[in-house]
Amino acid sequence: MKWIILLNFILGVIYISYFDFLSVGIDVASKVSWACILTPDHKPAWGFIRIDHSSLDSLDYLVNSIKKAEEVNSLKARIFLESTGIYHIPLFCHLKEAGFEVYILNPLITDSNKNQGIRKVKSDKNDAKRIAKTAYTHDLKVSLIPADLMLNIRALTRDYHRMVDTKTVFLNQLTKELALVFPGYSSVFSNTVGKTSRAILRTFKTPKMILETPKYKVIEFISSHAKRGKEAAEKSYKKLINAAKIAMTFSHQLDASYYLIDSKLDMIETIEKRLIDIENEIKSYLDKYKNEDFVKQTKLIRSITGVGFITSITLMAEIGDFKAFRKPKQLVAYFGLDPCVKESGNFKGTKISMSKRGSSIARRALFTVAVAAIRRNNKGEAINPVLREYYEKKLISKSKKSALGAIMRKMTNIIFAVLRDNKEYEIRTPQEHVKKYNKTSLKIVA
Repeated sequence: MKWIILLNFILGVIYISYFDFLSVGIDVASKVSWACILTPDHKPAWGFIRIDHSSLDSLDYLVNSIKKAEEVNSLKARIFLESTGIYHIPLFCHLKEAGFEVYILNPLITDSNKNQGIRKVKSDKNDAKRIAKTAYTHDLKVSLIPADLMLNIRALTRDYHRMVDTKTVFLNQLTKELALVFPGYSSVFSNTVGKTSRAILRTFKTPKMILETPKYKVIEFISSHAKRGKEAAEKSYKKLINAAKIAMTFSHQLDASYYLIDSKLDMIETIEKRLIDIENEIKSYLDKYKNEDFVKQTKLIRSITGVGFITSITLMAEIGDFKAFRKPKQLVAYFGLDPCVKESGNFKGTKISMSKRGSSIARRALFTVAVAAIRRNNKGEAINPVLREYYEKKLISKSKKSALGAIMRKMTNIIFAVLRDNKEYEIRTPQEHVKKYNKTSLKIVA
């Protein structure tokens, strides 16, 4: 403590102004939270406070206790909560409306202060005290609750991706049932739940029904649903008949499987309708708040090659307030794309992987963008020639997984540049970048 006293003596007002507040740490849970109020010397200014989220009396007691602690110690209180999904938001808003300074802490920051003592102690009260102590850390990084527009969009995009995952589960279950009663069906149509495939499964039900239906009827049925010529429909028919013949010999015909196939198709269709509803809801928010920076930034991200509507919205919703990021590396780390380094003494880990400590949904969106950016079109031309070339160079010394990770980091840098410069994306080669940089430098010198 001597060096702290000495620092206080030397810096005087600087130290006092930085730590001249009561720290209120709150360990947030879904139903009951705990609060701890500490003075700048880490002594309790009040007993532990139990907060029942379903009781107004409990919430009022919290507010009154903090105000009394302020009066007794003649210090203003600053309240710190860990970011816990959504449970901290109502408490944050309630305390903010009561007139307090309230901040959000990243759980990774408070986790680093765990178990500083010899004993291994884990309790809600101890966690609240730990959060309160963390608030007295120098250069502590805090954040505020994003605007309601961003929270609404974030909630919708996250639900959208959960729905997509649920659809995948039912699609896998459908594939499993088809493998039992109709083994060759997956080779007939590229998309098992496509319009034509779905219509066939709904109408003809079993391989036996397909074989018993006149050829011209099945061909007309395929042609009308696929909106393709008779020649293409006949090719699909041949594949379908061949798969049906195999199924009659090599399968296990269970009535329950056909019932489950119908049931899975119902669930998939319901989810698809839900996805359309969510997308329309997102569009209505964007139309309503079209002049907000958030909406303009989503359009900038959408200008990047390989980025679609939902992906652009997802990325911007996960980024939140872009002003919080000063360097591309910060955004890379926020997405969890920074390398996880393992070193101890003379040991240096050779296997370097992503830290994956950031937003998993943002990484998922970036992965989709990276795959889209390096693909080729039907003519064999690269969608983004610059990134494709970079990817192929990486493949010389790296695995596909590592090379794709490098593309994801490149895409993050591009997103940062687009949002920083407030300009739509342009595909430029490294040489073109150098030329533009040199021209800019000459203008500045002149």
